[in-house]
Amino acid sequence: MPLVSMKKTSGSSKSFPVRVSTMDAELEFDVDLKITGKELYDLVCRTIGLRETWYFGLQYVDSKGYTAWLKFDKKVLDQDVPKEKPLPLVFLAKFFPEDVAEELVQEITQHLFFLQVKQSILHMDIYCPPEASVLLAAYAVQARYGDYDEATYSPGMLASEDLLPQRVIDQYQMTPEMWEERIKVWYSERRGMTRDEAEMEYLKIAQDLEMYGVNYFQIKNKKNTDLWLGVDARGINVYERDNRLAPKVAFPWSEIKNISFKDKRFVIKMVGKKAPDFVFLAPKLRINKLILELCVGNHELFMRRRKPDSMEIQQMKTQAREEKARKQMDRTRLAREKQLREEAVREKEEMERRMMQLQDEVRMAQEALMRSEETAELLAEKVNVLDEEAMLLTQKAAEAEAEVHRIKISAIKTEEERMIMEHRAREAELIATKLVEDSERRAMEAEQLKEELVKAKTAERVAKTKLLELSRSNTSGPAYQTPYSQLQVLTSDLASGLHIDSAMSRDASSADMTEVSCELVSGDMDQLTLDLEKERIECIEKSRHLQERLKELKSEIEDMKVDDEVSDLDRLHEESIQRGDNKYSTLQKISASSSKARVAFFEEL
Repeated sequence: MPLVSMKKTSGSSKSFPVRVSTMDAELEFDVDLKITGKELYDLVCRTIGLRETWYFGLQYVDSKGYTAWLKFDKKVLDQDVPKEKPLPLVFLAKFFPEDVAEELVQEITQHLFFLQVKQSILHMDIYCPPEASVLLAAYAVQARYGDYDEATYSPGMLASEDLLPQRVIDQYQMTPEMWEERIKVWYSERRGMTRDEAEMEYLKIAQDLEMYGVNYFQIKNKKNTDLWLGVDARGINVYERDNRLAPKVAFPWSEIKNISFKDKRFVIKMVGKKAPDFVFLAPKLRINKLILELCVGNHELFMRRRKPDSMEIQQMKTQAREEKARKQMDRTRLAREKQLREEAVREKEEMERRMMQLQDEVRMAQEALMRSEETAELLAEKVNVLDEEAMLLTQKAAEAEAEVHRIKISAIKTEEERMIMEHRAREAELIATKLVEDSERRAMEAEQLKEELVKAKTAERVAKTKLLELSRSNTSGPAYQTPYSQLQVLTSDLASGLHIDSAMSRDASSADMTEVSCELVSGDMDQLTLDLEKERIECIEKSRHLQERLKELKSEIEDMKVDDEVSDLDRLHEESIQRGDNKYSTLQKISASSSKARVAFFEEL
């Protein structure tokens, strides 16, 4: 937690050190001995840049170990604060909004609420069902790390994070890696959300949890039954001792007329003349003081919400809308520039791929040329050999024919010699015929080899021509650049075009903003109504889809649940779900009865 030191003294008066811990930082001040709680609180708010000051307060632990809030109308040292140096104080949300999306304006306010609610859920001060815990963890990861990136994500990155309540982890036979895998699935679907958007979605889900924003106090009724009193932004609720989820009695602020206490007896007067007083007993007087303080503050905020916004709030909302529009324009511009960079990288990779392809073609052409030259040489040698063999065969055939001619003209004196000579002559003729056939066959083979040689030379000329064209395209002047040079030119063009497109995008975005503003000012309420209705339908569809996904996750991990680890709150929540009840429907059912009946029911508990 970062430490920020702030020195504030007034003249020559003495001072004392104060350390204020917020949810994400620690602040140190040297303040005047006579400083009031209001002055110190304003100093803290100015330091962190907070303007929605009505939600928060400075908390401390008094000398008797009770939690208390610093009073603004008294001097700090006149209160029962710790005698430590520096004086430890905690900056926390004291009051909670009814609707975070409508009421929280500043990002710092939203961020502080997010951190505090997240801590309360993880510390199990706010009950959250397991499937909703996984969804909230995904929003928390999106708020911290930004968009999911498969390239930079490493297994185990989320397993070491404090993302789920220990009660949820103990309730299932699942390893940290198994929880991480399920959180990662939901986290990857939150792509495109900024930190403030993810935090707001977290708070929207958290505010529907039954224990969100409720301050619980132990009380007793007239029958001395141990009960819980809950004070929140909507009113005062009474819970049974073993069930802090579903109230048994509820009194909205609109029905409460007056609140007072005397010693341990606390009295709430209702609006109706015949309505009975709501009376309970607190264990300590200081508990009644704290209950009254929280009731007064929550009632003031309740009444403020139902009045038109003050000039300060209107100004803050206008600034927040302008800041949100500016950030949206910046995100659009950055997204456009990112897209252009990705396109430039893709084209660069395509050019490199094309260059590699051309290099492969050149290499293959050179190899084909070498093979053609080798084939031509081999064929030429074979032709020479066949020519020599044909000449030898022709010579032998001529000799055989001469031998036959000599045999024919020789005188054969006896029949036996004639027969012998005729036999020899026939053999010589067969030999001569065979030699002629061999000679003709050799001649045909020689012709075929000559034709193959011609084809090989033709292929060689084609390969040389292609190689020459490729070499000419790679070595020519500006009209025929190398692939690498073309790539450099294309990259520089894309880079220059990127700045131009960015400027055009900014101009276009400005033009769009002016046009939208004009349309709203001109009073085109029909179109606005249609847009709101469309957003409402989309929100309902998204909520329905989300509920279905949560049910799927719940069914998926149901088999790994350890029944012995299921808490009473889990059982109560499951029973409420089976009845079809939720936080708001329960309050509506209770508020439907008369205040007299509710008081009577409280006294009979």
